[in-house]
Amino acid sequence: VNQLVFSQILGETPYSFEIVGNGRLAVEAFRSMNPRMILMDVSMPEMNGLEATGAIRADEAQGTADRVPIVGVTAHALKGDRERCIDAGMDDYLSKPISPKALTAKVARWLGGEAAAERDAG
Repeated sequence: VNQLVFSQILGETPYSFEIVGNGRLAVEAFRSMNPRMILMDVSMPEMNGLEATGAIRADEAQGTADRVPIVGVTAHALKGDRERCIDAGMDDYLSKPISPKALTAKVARWLGGEAAAERDAG
């Protein structure tokens, strides 16, 4: 369900995106796709989002990739959730349920508002 919601919201933007089903696949996608930003679900099977973020940050520390902004997405809006995400190496945090406005604002913030510029140009 969350993947469908993200696909619908992001499908209305000029950004291309890839959705994967677990943390291990997220790390593999990072290594093969060189994304400009990652929206990382904290609660994923096989390898959770906190562990996947650690693996990505380890790759970056070895100089094999540039640092990419990672925004943690969590089902919780509990005190301490944002800190857990930041402590794991994420740059920001977004709690579910995700509104289209909140998601697009977060993406624009970390990508420098490129969506508005692309809409104006095209």
